Amino acid sequence: MADGAGFGTILDGGAEALWAQCRATLKERVGAGSFQSWIAPLRLASLEDGVATLVVPTAFLGSYVARNFQEDILATLAQAGAPATRLIFAPQARVVAATAVAPAVVPAHQAEAPEESTRLDPRLTFDRFVVGKSNELAHAAARRVAEGGATGFNPLFLYGGVGLGKTHLMQAIAHEIRSRNPGARVLYLSAEQFMIRFVSALRDRRMMDFKQAFRAVDVLMVDDIQFIAGKDSTQEEFFHTFNALVDQGKQIVLTADRSPVEISSLEERVTSRLQSGLVAQVHPADYELRLGVLQTKLAVARAADPNLRIAEGVLEFLAARVTSNLRVLEGALTRLCAQGNLVGREITLDLARDCLSDVLRASDRKVSIEEIQRKVAEHYHIRLADLVGPKRLRSFARPRQVAMYLAKTMTSRSLPDIGRRFGGRDHTTIIHGVRKIEELMGIDSQIADDLELLRRALEA
Repeated sequence: MADGAGFGTILDGGAEALWAQCRATLKERVGAGSFQSWIAPLRLASLEDGVATLVVPTAFLGSYVARNFQEDILATLAQAGAPATRLIFAPQARVVAATAVAPAVVPAHQAEAPEESTRLDPRLTFDRFVVGKSNELAHAAARRVAEGGATGFNPLFLYGGVGLGKTHLMQAIAHEIRSRNPGARVLYLSAEQFMIRFVSALRDRRMMDFKQAFRAVDVLMVDDIQFIAGKDSTQEEFFHTFNALVDQGKQIVLTADRSPVEISSLEERVTSRLQSGLVAQVHPADYELRLGVLQTKLAVARAADPNLRIAEGVLEFLAARVTSNLRVLEGALTRLCAQGNLVGREITLDLARDCLSDVLRASDRKVSIEEIQRKVAEHYHIRLADLVGPKRLRSFARPRQVAMYLAKTMTSRSLPDIGRRFGGRDHTTIIHGVRKIEELMGIDSQIADDLELLRRALEA
């Protein structure tokens, strides 16, 4: 990494404005997760003779950014009209106080000051969380944790697909705890940021500071815990941190995209610990919940812009067509509201179709029965020939019924057509299989989990 001495001319004011513009572009370019972990802590100090100097909290973070994001930063600077040919990364301690990083983005490695590394979004509160059948257990459990006192379960482990509301619930818990008890020490960060702190503490020989900082919190909240899988040293330290906090009666809240037993490369003792409390799944939103989310978001938009006009049936159209996840759904409405505001027109169904043509095309991706059959056979580790064949062994019959159910709910094929694709079976057999799965979904959590995983894989 290049030496940071000799900054040249500090871009007074202009540096902050330029970097603010670049940050917005970089967030879109590298993704929110990578941005928060690696780009957000950076600060532009100067740009002179084609050399941009960036203030970094640690040499470790600067080295990582140089290896992985240098081209993105250079391209973004050029796009903003401030081209550079080279980046210099200067550690925080070497920069004068006037260019110090704001406290809100003080990096994760400072173990003696365990503020959350992820900035809390003031919009992600319980008041703005729409509850439905798919998330009612997760919401109730989150509420219980946020109220404080004994919960009867520790940790609370929330899992589900992307954009279903896990992070919203996590941040809502943090907001509520701080509202009820301003003195509570709440540490909210991602698993990746936990790893950064751990690696930095190891490198700087400050493990005692790291351990003391994490063991001093009242509530530890770690998002996307699946990212520690396969990282043995990080897993071991997390395991010890977990045990120490539970022994002190401190609350732990975790999220992941899968249940603990489905996260490969986790040590058995870590998996066991993650399951020792309440494991609550956040299921994909049904139509009613999607519509409720849109209605809530529209109410907020109208409060900000009383002139916003949206025709009857538009929200229902979006709720029916955009089914991938709530984040995409909310983004679609945000785009529509911006369109209506900018052109000064009522948001009609025709305008929605034109404005969201790319989103609607993605949501309309066709899934074939053959693709469903292949995915189901792979999931249950059986041959495709046995899935569609005549054998009635339970190990084949239940996956076959799962495939029939998915074919019925994810394609527009008729029952007789589906029957023909399953070895020439009668349509009444398909009806029986579909009804059996519908019955099992409510009483067999494994079937429900299998269906969500398969649906997610097929919609990807």
